[in-house]
Amino acid sequence: MLKRYLIFIILLATCHCCRADNIAINNFEVKDNPFGNNQIAVVAIDSLKNTQNNVNGQFAFTINGFEQELTFNKGVAFYSPKIDKSIFLYLRHVNDNGSHGNLYYVYKYDDKLSPIHISWLVLLGVPLFLILLAYMFKRFIIIAIIIFVIIFYFNHHSGLSISTFFESILDGLRNIF
Repeated sequence: MLKRYLIFIILLATCHCCRADNIAINNFEVKDNPFGNNQIAVVAIDSLKNTQNNVNGQFAFTINGFEQELTFNKGVAFYSPKIDKSIFLYLRHVNDNGSHGNLYYVYKYDDKLSPIHISWLVLLGVPLFLILLAYMFKRFIIIAIIIFVIIFYFNHHSGLSISTFFESILDGLRNIF
């Protein structure tokens, strides 16, 4: 009887110790793909911006509203569609720890791509600053409206819709709390 209890305890302890570690992508960034022309790479990073080499397999991302399965190998996945012009890219990944989204402006010059991370603070701060200036200086209202129209046209022409704009701001606010 004592042997059975001992074997049961040993089996229970080994089952507890042998669980697989759950791999999750909590932070990521977009970089220029050095192997593909006009393509980008998504890199899984930790909080210190080091590449997570243990991330392997397929992970679901939403890129500009479209579901995309990205295959990670040693923390790097390649986004296969070619980028012909400068555009906004909104990448979102949902896992057990929550939702993680980043907005990038991918600037194309010559045959190089330069991704620029756009913080939700900038998205919220620029319109609020223009509204504050228009409120303080009544003569600035017409100029502020013209600047709003130019920003709206540039964003819409480069692929940033109003829903993506507000979704990026809400993700940033959600990550604060």
